[in-house]
Amino acid sequence: MMIHSGSRGVGHQACTDYIKVFDRVMGELGIVLPDRQLACLPVEHDLAQRYLGAMDAGGNFARANRHVLADGARAAFEQVLGAGARDMGMATVYDISHNLAKIETYEVDGRPRELCVHRKGATRAFGPNHPELPERYARFGQPVMVPGSMGTASYVLAGLEGARERSFSSACHGAGRLMSRTKARKVMAGHTLREQLSSEGILLAGSSSKLLSEEAPYAYKDVSDVVAVCEGAGLTKTVARLRPVGVVKG
Repeated sequence: MMIHSGSRGVGHQACTDYIKVFDRVMGELGIVLPDRQLACLPVEHDLAQRYLGAMDAGGNFARANRHVLADGARAAFEQVLGAGARDMGMATVYDISHNLAKIETYEVDGRPRELCVHRKGATRAFGPNHPELPERYARFGQPVMVPGSMGTASYVLAGLEGARERSFSSACHGAGRLMSRTKARKVMAGHTLREQLSSEGILLAGSSSKLLSEEAPYAYKDVSDVVAVCEGAGLTKTVARLRPVGVVKG
């Protein structure tokens, strides 16, 4: 079972609020960018430190949210199957965040430098034997979760050492959108999508018809192609491909 959940808007609100004040301060410091979404300040700046704190709050909210959802899922399995979660082996395999900035050390221009690595639409992919990996995964590389859409496969990958030089130890955390939520709603009604998924053997629980259309499989790139690119670039290796049989959206 894979749980893909974020900060319920906490991170998005932090970004929205801080872009406004970053705009003003960047002008004072003479920082010019092609897109205001790339807003940035020196990491030592007081405002940058406050933003890092706000972003960490969003990350903490998301992690706690996933723990609560996982506990609820275990309880549901116990109730339906009449067995304990521990007896069924329902322990958390791995929990990894995405859309966060982390202070990490990499070699740049021939010397080690401390960098603020901001992974937007990406997640960590440390290679084997990285000192921050837990012992059980140290030999294999960091587990990388790549959730698919409601009608496509999801993947478990493992980070490779090559990612350190090529992408600051980063890999994709999903397929990425092909169309906006507004456009996706115009392609197919939610109830039609539910029927289509059911015909493919995928049961869908909960959620409004509007949300279903926004998250339809056709709104995203082919996740298998995206994973293949990451593997071809030497960032990750594929461990498992998971085909959906049931989806809960909310």
